[in-house]
Amino acid sequence: MDIYEESVELHRKLGGKFSITPKIKIQNRHDLSLAYTPGVAQPCRDIAKDKQKAYELTIKKNSVAVISDGSAVLGLGNIGAEAAIPVMEGKAVLFKEYGDIDAFPICISTQDSQELIHIIKNIAPVFGGINLEDIAAPRCFEIEEALQNIGIPVFHDDQHGTAIVVLAALMNACKVAGKKISEVKVVINGAGAAGTAIAKMLLCIGQDEDRCTPVKEIIVCDSKGIISNKRMDISTNTMKMELAGLTNKNTITGTLAEAIRGADVFIGVSVAGILNEQMIRSMNQKPIIFAMANPTPEVMPDDAKRWGAFIIATGRSDFPNQVNNVLAFPGIFRGALDARAQKITNKMKLAASYALSSCVKEPTAKNIIPSVLDKSVVKIVAEAVRRAAWGEKSK
Repeated sequence: MDIYEESVELHRKLGGKFSITPKIKIQNRHDLSLAYTPGVAQPCRDIAKDKQKAYELTIKKNSVAVISDGSAVLGLGNIGAEAAIPVMEGKAVLFKEYGDIDAFPICISTQDSQELIHIIKNIAPVFGGINLEDIAAPRCFEIEEALQNIGIPVFHDDQHGTAIVVLAALMNACKVAGKKISEVKVVINGAGAAGTAIAKMLLCIGQDEDRCTPVKEIIVCDSKGIISNKRMDISTNTMKMELAGLTNKNTITGTLAEAIRGADVFIGVSVAGILNEQMIRSMNQKPIIFAMANPTPEVMPDDAKRWGAFIIATGRSDFPNQVNNVLAFPGIFRGALDARAQKITNKMKLAASYALSSCVKEPTAKNIIPSVLDKSVVKIVAEAVRRAAWGEKSK
């Protein structure tokens, strides 16, 4: 039985991965009167007078909705709302296990952006935060942006969680390789949600550059090659045209092989097997490879090492240096909820990256990022995020 068959058996046996457990027991009439009618009327009256009291009197202060439309699930693509439920359940389990946050999987059976925005806005009163998940680009950008002023943090983890962990890992990788992050050339393969967010974060877009150090150069590739404003096929794609304006400062054109020549860092958020020996050998000395396609990376670590890679990270748990969003999102939401933040800002994201990077005291080629099983990371990230949120509130 392989891991996939074993997982199906687990899901069938459990009938889902979590259940809701009441915090009180109803053992007599008095208990019932407190939890429900008539006593519950008074908390309702108090919240009706002051909506902020929902944070004191309900689950709102510690609850997150994990929301997907099933349009971009893992590497499986557009599989729909029902098929997305196991992933959203899993995310809810991780929120609880790592951040002690009560999270609820909500899979919505529409892929109309405006309808999704409307639904999310109208269910928001129950929650202290919204984690958007597995929503395809470019709609994910539009949806997240439209929800930034609903009074609670809205965070698209496929974008920002990935970017936060990548930056943390890259800071430590550069230390080990003896490279300055300000002097490296980075090639990103994959121009979707994750690739776009990584590019912006590494370029310090929207950040205070007194603390954020931008990389020297980024080139982004999609399935058709290098993103460039010379490419007529992306002229109507707003997000790719924005990427063309932010990256590829020398306006080169061509394939991934041409982009990666002389690069210090390859970051893959794309498809399996795209990186070959010739490409790696054409990179700068001590190449850093983040091959994060799942379940099969852009290059297998043993091959990458044999072809000259100095540091290799993947998204998998069976190799060193697993770049996994579980290192970020529980701490980010824990810190945001504790600060009662209304948004997760760029400063909070950067604070999370620096905190995550600092968790590895003495990085090595096989240890540039904490283990995904190290739950102490959550407290460190949460505290950094909370402090960043409070700092912005005080301005």
